[in-house]
Amino acid sequence: MNLQFTNRNSKVQQLVDYIQNLIASSELNYGDRLPSINQLSKDFHISRDTVFKAFSDLKNRGIIESVHGKNYYVSSVNRNILLLLDEYSPFKEVLYNTLRNNLPDNYQIDLWFHQYNEQLFNQIIDDAAGMYNHYIVMNYHNENFADSLGKLDKKRLLLLDFGKFAKDDFSYLCQDFDEALYQALESIKDRLRNYRKLYFVFNKSHKHPASSKEYFSKFCIDNDFDFEILDEVNEESTISTSSFYLVIKQEDIVNIIRQGRKEKLRMKYDYGLLAYNENPFYEVIDVGISSISIDFRRMGELAAAFVTSGEPIQTYLPTTITERNSY
Repeated sequence: MNLQFTNRNSKVQQLVDYIQNLIASSELNYGDRLPSINQLSKDFHISRDTVFKAFSDLKNRGIIESVHGKNYYVSSVNRNILLLLDEYSPFKEVLYNTLRNNLPDNYQIDLWFHQYNEQLFNQIIDDAAGMYNHYIVMNYHNENFADSLGKLDKKRLLLLDFGKFAKDDFSYLCQDFDEALYQALESIKDRLRNYRKLYFVFNKSHKHPASSKEYFSKFCIDNDFDFEILDEVNEESTISTSSFYLVIKQEDIVNIIRQGRKEKLRMKYDYGLLAYNENPFYEVIDVGISSISIDFRRMGELAAAFVTSGEPIQTYLPTTITERNSY
């Protein structure tokens, strides 16, 4: 056993974290006996009181148990998972719930959101390194691999969603925001001919991969569609008759529907609407909102299989359109 104390946390907390890490990495297993308080005090050059407080913390949380107050044993083999996502959205909740429902009860998930903040992302990874059995992570950028991820065991790391970077050494479940978008639009090309102009409401405040704009433009040019890329739709915007809108942000979807109602325009007949990423609410909003998306339930199922089996996976999930009545 080797532990180098730092000034980041108390020695009690560092010893607690260290023992938890030994359990998480299976170096200590259910029923294993821990070294005595005297032995750890001697080995790590810390007081017996420090060791006793660390053991008490672990005992109170059911991770270890004692016999006659002298010998301590591992009593829990909970598996801990870090799930680090970009930001909250309903389809992320679908992902989380599917992952949770497909894992045994002894798997615990710590859910964090990095909000596309690189500093926060790196801090979470730094703090989590070595502390979890598995790491399921949405990178903060689609094109750039975060260097901090190099601190994690590749066999325990699963990359989600983003991934337009070299990742051959890692397991991943990603979506293609480029050619898959092109092909999905190609599948509804004949119906898009009913509209005079196609708009992509991209919204510069969103971190959606910018390359999607290139492939949307390529699709429109290849098929001779008049098109435009918009930053947003707000209360001052006018919804154009005979126009089709591909929209990323839910706020923009709401504004389009609101403005359409003000102008007495009917979705599907006067204008078309297609949302990026499926949302359970799209089934019941207005006449139903069609969506272009990967299956986030399937992503959750495959992520759970990676965790429980330990088998590597490298998959791009198919992008499909869920047809409703919005175009």
